[in-house]
Amino acid sequence: MALPVMVLVDAVLVVVFSTFGRGAHSEGLGAAQVWGTAWPFLIGLAVGWLILLATRRAPAATGSGVLLWLSTLVVGMVIRGLGDGRVPHWSFIIVAGVVTAVFLIGWRAVRAAVLRRRGAAPR
Repeated sequence: MALPVMVLVDAVLVVVFSTFGRGAHSEGLGAAQVWGTAWPFLIGLAVGWLILLATRRAPAATGSGVLLWLSTLVVGMVIRGLGDGRVPHWSFIIVAGVVTAVFLIGWRAVRAAVLRRRGAAPR
């Protein structure tokens, strides 16, 4: 999978996470509203991608998904906390952590399993 496609998949998944969260709370789903929820996590994702690229890690590897997940979650929560002046509620941190882990690590784990089954080494 090409690098730009992987970056795009991750970004789309972060926006999907933000959209689902807003929908679950019956909040508006307009582009500006979803953007307002997504942008701190997209910044976290970008930080993670910069780390991946700087360290030359295999971006499709499951371990890289873990790095991207942690970066997305931690940076996103810090930015949200700075904007609100308070720490996000623990339940939001848990739900965001689980959903972003499933999304950012999940597709990489599925890809690795498919490649192993086909006999190809993941890159």
